[in-house]
Amino acid sequence: MRSDADGAWRIVEDDLSGASIRALLEVHFAGMLANSPAGSCHFLDFDGLRAGDVTFWSIHKGDELAGCGALKRLDTTHGEIKSMRTAEAFLRQGVAARMLGHIIDKARARSFERLSLETGSGAAFEPALALYRAHGFIDCEPFADYKSDPFSRFMTYTL
Repeated sequence: MRSDADGAWRIVEDDLSGASIRALLEVHFAGMLANSPAGSCHFLDFDGLRAGDVTFWSIHKGDELAGCGALKRLDTTHGEIKSMRTAEAFLRQGVAARMLGHIIDKARARSFERLSLETGSGAAFEPALALYRAHGFIDCEPFADYKSDPFSRFMTYTL
């Protein structure tokens, strides 16, 4: 578990069984589908997020769910960020940056050399792209099983 010095924020490994995390992920799924064609949406569903190569976390402020994120192992040196989402009540409060820092820390602890992600390309995705750029991610070619798609942006970060 990662907590800030003031103890208000905490990040926990989550089994996706709680109603609040399931509701947040439903919002995430709907948001992806509302902003990209279905064939260009690459989010993991509930079963995908429970797969053995994925670790899923939720972030809380006090007792309230503030967001989530996941790390998928692609191979022994490469991980992928999945399912980053901030609850609407916590937008612009640093939730995504905290979760991204946590995922980067976990990727380093697993001796990954590279961390990559796929996200959308439209205006709705600009805040996420700005966050990733601010943390050193750069544009890259499609990785893993992804194909070039005008609705997708690919980024990577060398650890």
